[in-house]
Amino acid sequence: MISNELFETASEVLGLCGGRALKLVTAESCTGGLIAAALTATPGSSNVLDRGYVTYSNAAKHADLGVPSELIEKKGAVSEEVARAMALGAIEAADVDLALSVTGIAGPGGGTPQKPVGLVHIAVAHRGGKILHRECRYGNIGRGEVRRLSALAALALMKELIVQL
Repeated sequence: MISNELFETASEVLGLCGGRALKLVTAESCTGGLIAAALTATPGSSNVLDRGYVTYSNAAKHADLGVPSELIEKKGAVSEEVARAMALGAIEAADVDLALSVTGIAGPGGGTPQKPVGLVHIAVAHRGGKILHRECRYGNIGRGEVRRLSALAALALMKELIVQL
């Protein structure tokens, strides 16, 4: 079930994109398609959302989005560099105007001292070259809550990018 807050934020993004005839793609890892689900819960979303990638594994990030395997090995899947590469790869793969990517550790396991549970990297990109990144550290607040807050943060960052265009 999509929360009202997530639905409303997704609707705002769709409105901003629609008003500027911008097409959007999502590239999600730890959110597992939650952002695409929130976007498609709004009637008329097909005018904006081209597709959504759920690239949960490192192999999928490489195969579907062109994220270099060496980058994942060097920086880790949960990193600013990989989030940026996911967004840029999604723009190219989908041939759209905007991309949003999320990669993180939702928990309850999988964290390390350097990359704890609740660490999430978000990137949004415009085909024209503008890209924004945000690092979020939610802590071990529960898998569902990390995913929900990450989706909200990603959509908020996309709104920020669109306003800057």
